[in-house]
Amino acid sequence: MDPRPDTLTQLDDAVIRILAPNPSPMTYWGTNTYVLGTGNARVLIDPGPDDASHRQAILNALPHGTRLSHILVTHAHVDHSAGARALAKETGAPVFAFGDAQAGRAAHMDALARNGLLAGGEGLDHSFVPDERVPHNTVLDTPAGAIKALHTPGHMGNHLCFGFRDTVFSGDLVMGWSSSLISPPDGDAAAFRDSCALLMTHAPAQLLPGHGAPVKAPRERIQFLLLHRGAREAQILRALADTPMDLTTLTRAVYTDLPHSHLPIAARNTLAHLIDLEQQNRISATPKLSETATFSVR
Repeated sequence: MDPRPDTLTQLDDAVIRILAPNPSPMTYWGTNTYVLGTGNARVLIDPGPDDASHRQAILNALPHGTRLSHILVTHAHVDHSAGARALAKETGAPVFAFGDAQAGRAAHMDALARNGLLAGGEGLDHSFVPDERVPHNTVLDTPAGAIKALHTPGHMGNHLCFGFRDTVFSGDLVMGWSSSLISPPDGDAAAFRDSCALLMTHAPAQLLPGHGAPVKAPRERIQFLLLHRGAREAQILRALADTPMDLTTLTRAVYTDLPHSHLPIAARNTLAHLIDLEQQNRISATPKLSETATFSVR
C-alpha cells in the first residue's frame, strides 16, 4: 500500500524516509525526503515542496538535540527543492546542489531556448539558488559519512545523484514506478543515456529514488529504462519513415495506448528524442528545429 503523507519510515540504521504530502500523477505517492545518519547531526536529501506541514514532519523526525548539517538537493524542480530555503532558515543548515535551475543544460538546448524554439520549463524552481555548488564527483565529508555527488543530467540539467555507503539516491533519474519525464530544454535524452551508464558503473546495491519505493535491482532497472528509450526511438523512426509529421501527430502515432489527456506530457518525451535524433543527423526538421517543425527521416 502507498504510505500516507508525512509518514516516517526507517529504511535502515542510517536512513529515514519522510513522504511529502504532494501525491499526483507526476509524483506518484509524493516526494521522498531522506534523512541520513545516526549521530547528533544529520544530512537531508530533497526537502520537497515548500509546505509547512512537511517541514514540521522533517523537524519532528530529528531526535531531540539533533541538528541538520547539510541540505542536499537532487534537482531544482519545485517538488524537490522549493522547501530548501525555509528549512535552511529554520535549521541553519546550508543548501548544496549542482547549481540553479538552468545549470548543467547542454549548449544546444540553451540555444534553442534562448531563440524561443522550445517551451518546457514544467515545474522549475526558478528562485532556487544553493548556498554551495557541488561539482561532479565531489565527495562531501558529512556527519553521516562520505557522500559522493554525481552530476547526472537527463531528467534535468542540474540533476545530482548521491552515493552513500552501498546506496545511490537517484532523484528523478531512475525510479521504479515510472520512467522519467524528459522535457527539453531541461530534459535531454542523450544526457539521460549517459547518466544511466554512469550510474551503472557505480554498481549500487540499491537505489532510493525521489518518488516511489526502493529499487532493489538497480542494474536490471536501468537496463530496462535504456531499452525502453531505445524502443521508443525506434518507434519514432518507423513512424517518420512512412511520412513526415509534426510533433502532435507523431506523438499520437507513437503513444497509441495513452489517454488523450496524457499526450501533452508524452509529447515532451517525443520532442527530447527528436532533438537527440537531429543531433545525430538521423532526422531533419523543417523549416528548422523547433516544437512546431515538421520532422522527417534523412
